[in-house]
Amino acid sequence: MIPLRATHHQYKDIEMSEPNHKSGGHIRTELDGAIFWITFDNPSRMNALNTAMWGALPGIFEQAEADASVRVVMLRGADDRAFSAGADISEFGTARTGEASKTYDELNHAAFGAVMNCSKPTIAMIKGYCMGGGLELALCCDLRMAAEGATFSIPAAKLGIGYNPRWIRPLLSALSASQAKEILFTGRRFSDEEALSMGMISRLCTADRLEEETRALAGMIADNAPLSLIAAKRCIDEFLRAPENPDMDALDKLVDDCFESEDYAEGRMAFTEKRKPVFRGK
Repeated sequence: MIPLRATHHQYKDIEMSEPNHKSGGHIRTELDGAIFWITFDNPSRMNALNTAMWGALPGIFEQAEADASVRVVMLRGADDRAFSAGADISEFGTARTGEASKTYDELNHAAFGAVMNCSKPTIAMIKGYCMGGGLELALCCDLRMAAEGATFSIPAAKLGIGYNPRWIRPLLSALSASQAKEILFTGRRFSDEEALSMGMISRLCTADRLEEETRALAGMIADNAPLSLIAAKRCIDEFLRAPENPDMDALDKLVDDCFESEDYAEGRMAFTEKRKPVFRGK
């Protein structure tokens, strides 16, 4: 269990069991109404994730999953310069060599899986640099909102890193095969406009409007029926995961659950009474 220290109302600061004292990075979480904010806080290294931060992400997502009041999970960087520059390269000499590299990859994979497999809608709010593992985390989210001037890249080929095949799926959920190849083959930086045209990001906003528009989108999602959102998300993900043999029985069950729910009755009643529905995820 990751210990939490409350610093003010509805705010929690993740205390790493093995903090990286060189970079001082950590992850902050905040529950703001129905939005669960996850903030990568390592500004001296462009919000790069150290080993402890990678290791903390699965537990953080477990908390978000377990809290019924959470309707949307939001990822962001701690400042305007970067969403995340990816993995903390200062650890590569020890963490990404020999047998240690396998352990490090497992940490990364567990973190990516926690984001990608979250049953609740996830949004990456991107300012500045979004690179390497940071871009992978963003691509694991359902939606990506970015500020003008944001920059995107996966420079694995420039570092001689073999990109783990398990991490290709998030790229292909947002990009074509040729676009994913260009990103990995060149390792170059893509502009905000290029990212938008490729579908790497969902929407591009001015920097001063990014948080307002992202909150508005999250609020619109949070107002809808949770079971409907779960069904839609899992159906789309299943068709991407197994297009030739999707588990239709499981998907049909999710849709049936919606029609048998209290929320469906509430939605019909609210429509008849011309009022906003109050959904409870039941």
